[in-house]
Amino acid sequence: MLPNLNSLNPWLVAVGLNTVLLIIAWIIPKKLLTPAGLLHAWVLGVLIWVTLGWQGYLVVLFYFLVASSLTRIGMKQKEAEGIAEKRSGVRGPENVWGSALVGAICALGTLLMGTPYRELLLLGYVASFSTKLSDTSASEVGKAYGKRTFLITTLEPVARGTEGAVSLEGTLAGVLTSVAIALVSWGVSLIDLTGVIFCVIAAFIATNLESVIGATLQSKWDWMTNEVVNIINTLIGAIAAVLLAWAWNWFSLG
Repeated sequence: MLPNLNSLNPWLVAVGLNTVLLIIAWIIPKKLLTPAGLLHAWVLGVLIWVTLGWQGYLVVLFYFLVASSLTRIGMKQKEAEGIAEKRSGVRGPENVWGSALVGAICALGTLLMGTPYRELLLLGYVASFSTKLSDTSASEVGKAYGKRTFLITTLEPVARGTEGAVSLEGTLAGVLTSVAIALVSWGVSLIDLTGVIFCVIAAFIATNLESVIGATLQSKWDWMTNEVVNIINTLIGAIAAVLLAWAWNWFSLG
């Protein structure tokens, strides 16, 4: 009979599980992370397991596997066009924290806050990953399959891979994957069904605002790298979901 994971020391489980996964990721031929990226992902994995248990861990694992798969679609074509992710999609520490810093902060916050703030932080956690997966899906599917891409600020046709470009194919992919990860989060009881709706709406808002930032601000400042924009993007998504929940509760009580 298997032991109940909740009855075990979470630190021992977190360290053991993530060490096993690190070793597997280190030896498999197809690399998803650089050596430094693996170590940072190990730290993130331990943090998430200790704060949110297997439920929160499953959400970030779902994000990572889906995002990594989407990054690799049409890779030869994207590399030929010069619009592929650097290192052929292999992620480093900057990618790990660009995607997960906001979620990690929300996870840590749940240790300090009680009801109802803990629930709002859980919503922010899920929304941050819903947003990042939506953004990754929209970008990678748009670059691989987008038939027509437009600059979000002017709607003028631009080449695929242009900062701030959007496409119908990418937008639909972004919505679908944000729904998928939000439903996974609902399935493990991190959020309720209303929270699923808030996360999807927040992800849509944040993903489009990220395109606006890419089209208007990113090229003006050297410090505004893709990773910084990712942090801003996920922060917008988390805040938007929390504000939607707050507004819903306020109107419901009113």
